[in-house]
Amino acid sequence: MVLPGFICLILFSYIPMYGVIIAFKEFDIFQGIGASPWVGFYHFNLFFESPELNMVMRNTIIISTLKLVLIFPAPIMLALLLNEIRHNGFKRFIQTATYLPHFISWVIVSGLVFSLLSVESGSLNYLLEKLGIIDKPINWLSLPKYFYSILLSASMWKEIGFSSIVYLAAIAGINPSLYEAAEIDGAGRFRKMFSVTLPCIAPVVIIFLILSIGNLLSAGFEDILTLTNNGKNGTLTNVAEVLDTYVYRVGLSEQRYSFATAVGLFKSIINIVLLVAANTIAKRVGGNSLW
Repeated sequence: MVLPGFICLILFSYIPMYGVIIAFKEFDIFQGIGASPWVGFYHFNLFFESPELNMVMRNTIIISTLKLVLIFPAPIMLALLLNEIRHNGFKRFIQTATYLPHFISWVIVSGLVFSLLSVESGSLNYLLEKLGIIDKPINWLSLPKYFYSILLSASMWKEIGFSSIVYLAAIAGINPSLYEAAEIDGAGRFRKMFSVTLPCIAPVVIIFLILSIGNLLSAGFEDILTLTNNGKNGTLTNVAEVLDTYVYRVGLSEQRYSFATAVGLFKSIINIVLLVAANTIAKRVGGNSLW
């Protein structure tokens, strides 16, 4: 089983990396990668001098930080709460209900969001009007000030259940005698949660935190692209354009393959630096790390 996996890794992960060299070339689709002329760091300089650089980096950092601060702890909290449910039937129902959204594509999720927030027939506008909170329907998806809230809510709803699986598995591996000892000392449910459960799953949390920091510049692609109507909602560009959607727009839509590859390579290098830094800090502070 190891050999087929190794072959797939080579074929689909390492061999395609050869194409990264077009970041240093003026790629011509008719000449091919090898025959295209070398231009050095021209495309990197072009990106660093681009008037869109500040906007794209600002949006990427803001969205990534919000996801790290708000969405990363959510599966941990859900796993802790599910662990406290004693009724197995209700626990399985909650697990299933939170897992299922992960298997729904972002195209469908964005369609649900559009239907919910629609100006003409959206359930949210209808409810708020009936409650007297608003006087007329609000076009939620065209107002930049609401975009981050909508994006984070949809992302959390979609992934919170599936992401909690690994934490539930870690909790299941905790020695029951630790809980028994805590009960003997008079600890209640919340005390056991904070004094036993959280410290025992801390190594797993730290590992996933390191990985999340290592993907800090990967603010999202499918979620942002679909919620901005395939990037056609120009009113959201100033708050929604991140590195991944920027690469998609300039690379495929404008066919600037070398420039898009340079931007993508820049993002990957920064992510590697962040990953190594986070791993080093975690290793020195807590002893738990990837390597």
